[in-house]
Amino acid sequence: MLQHLTIRDFVIVDRLELDFQAGFGALTGETGAGKSILIDALALALGERADAGVVRSGCEKAEVAATFDIAARPEVRDWLTANDLDGDDELLLRRVVDVGGRSRAYINGSPATVQQLREVGEWLVDIHGQHAHQSLLRADAQRSLLDSHAGLSWLVRDVGAAWKAWREAEQLLRSASEGADALQREREQLQWQIGELDALAFGEDEWASLDVEHRRLGHAASLIEGAQFALAVLSEDDAACERQIDSVAIRLSGLAEYDPALAEVAELIGSIQAELSDAVSTLRRYADRSDLDPARLAEVERRMDAVMSHSRKYRVQPDELPSLLAGWQQRLAELDESADLAALESKVAAARKDYLAHAEKLSAGRKKAAAEMSKAVSEVMRQLALSSGRFEVTLLSVPEGAVYGLEQIEFRIGGLAGNEAKPLAKVASGGELSRISLAIQVLTSRSASVPTLIFDEVDVGIGGGVAEIVGRLLRELGGERQVLCVTHLPQVAAQANWQWQVSKATRDGVTLSAIQPLDDTGRVQEIARMLGGVEISDITLQHARELLHLPA
Repeated sequence: MLQHLTIRDFVIVDRLELDFQAGFGALTGETGAGKSILIDALALALGERADAGVVRSGCEKAEVAATFDIAARPEVRDWLTANDLDGDDELLLRRVVDVGGRSRAYINGSPATVQQLREVGEWLVDIHGQHAHQSLLRADAQRSLLDSHAGLSWLVRDVGAAWKAWREAEQLLRSASEGADALQREREQLQWQIGELDALAFGEDEWASLDVEHRRLGHAASLIEGAQFALAVLSEDDAACERQIDSVAIRLSGLAEYDPALAEVAELIGSIQAELSDAVSTLRRYADRSDLDPARLAEVERRMDAVMSHSRKYRVQPDELPSLLAGWQQRLAELDESADLAALESKVAAARKDYLAHAEKLSAGRKKAAAEMSKAVSEVMRQLALSSGRFEVTLLSVPEGAVYGLEQIEFRIGGLAGNEAKPLAKVASGGELSRISLAIQVLTSRSASVPTLIFDEVDVGIGGGVAEIVGRLLRELGGERQVLCVTHLPQVAAQANWQWQVSKATRDGVTLSAIQPLDDTGRVQEIARMLGGVEISDITLQHARELLHLPA
């Protein structure tokens, strides 16, 4: 679960150090105090998009760091190991955004990518935004909710991959059928070009070796002459270096008997003698094997001319000819395959069969999950004062199939405006939609394995006794995992195990937001404020104590 959150110079927060508890926590405060800033900061640490606007005015950078307890999350530790990001039972996610909008990410102190933050964050926190009920009207959002709730996301990916393979096979067959003549002409040209380069038999590293050999043969006379000149100077002339150095060595060796200071010089001269002897031996071997071979030189030049001719013809560098040939051979293999229409048709049929096998398996999972979800959401709706409403997950057939499967998902509501179930967008009012959305979110959260759930003003449009029920539902969720709810409803906040108050104040002309943990007395005052506004009466305080089940 989330243990600690540090925020520095983020929007209107200068510095916050927050320690989180288990259970259900409520975050309350006046409108505009910055309640959602805490959620935005945490989302940034979890890999959400960053921009320069999050940096507090007058500051160089904003920084957010979140610490999680992952002792009971072996999959997270395995992911860290697989990504060379060592850690123990704690995980630290850190994000820094500078005033230019550039961001840096860290996991357990090591540099990381934003994508890695997102990946690990999916195991840790699930954030339900205050506009979730609006996205709920989109068909893709409804389909994603059902698939995620049913644990079918992996199968959706398989169906998408099979769909893509099927369509690519169909496109290949279509291209082969429509452009058979043009493909045949291309095939014949490739066969002729490949035959020509095959006949050349030009190896991948041959050009470099030809170039080296050509330069050696072309300068053979100069090479031999140079080697012989060096031998004469070093060893063979009357005044050769080797003889002169030998004389010096003999003379110094004799003198070293009278003055040991010359012994070191004599030793150095001895080293020079040994190295000079090695150099002379090497030169003799080189001179012995170096010869003039006009016939071989002419042969090398003919070979290089042939290669250059093909290089100019196909407008590539000589050493690129082998890769050009390989590319032609690959293309010819593709054309040979595409020329066999029967084989292509067979491939399309196999790809379609594979797609249907995956899609039908997905359909079966969706059908089962739709019935379970319909019943469960309807039950939660009744708790939220929508007792006459009936939630239905309908599977609408897509005859030819699609990348997402053989059916589209449509959420329908019956019993609110007539018994017939109709699409959600056509039936529910704003308040009803909020409650239906909350019912779905509570249900999907129960089935999720994420240890921390955050609800950002998802109770918009709800009030009265329904709000108290919402609070109870969130408290029940808090018994299973960590829940944090940003709320403006006293009935919801009163159900929380713990509560923080967000306030905003101006210091030295700068507006700053702060968060204060509340004890029982503070909670009574805050709940009373939420109930009665600015003027808090004894009656309001008493009502607040009753909501909190505290003695008067």
